[in-house]
Amino acid sequence: MREVPEWIGSSPDAKIPPRVRLRIFERHDGRCHITKRKIMAGDTWDCEHIIALCNGGQHRESNLAPALTAPHRKKTAQDVKLKAKTDRIRKRHLGIKKPRTITGWRNMRGQPVYATRER
Repeated sequence: MREVPEWIGSSPDAKIPPRVRLRIFERHDGRCHITKRKIMAGDTWDCEHIIALCNGGQHRESNLAPALTAPHRKKTAQDVKLKAKTDRIRKRHLGIKKPRTITGWRNMRGQPVYATRER
């Protein structure tokens, strides 16, 4: 069998060619990477990054796996949540703080009410 060079995307949003999608599907025996369920004819599936791009993964064939669309969306949401948390922790560690906004009380007409202390 002839060795085929690994496909590497020219940019993070480069479209994955059909020939590469087929190789990825066959390499994983047509099973969803997330649920391990066999992908049947008519099922919608995506090429999913095993290590998300936002978490340092690369847009290349070795980092791609077939995934059913619904579980893929859930995993993507978890990846984004993880990235946000690591960014918050890193910023806190470096002493970078989010600017605080102070909102005051408003009366029925929408005018600000200032608190006064009575003595």
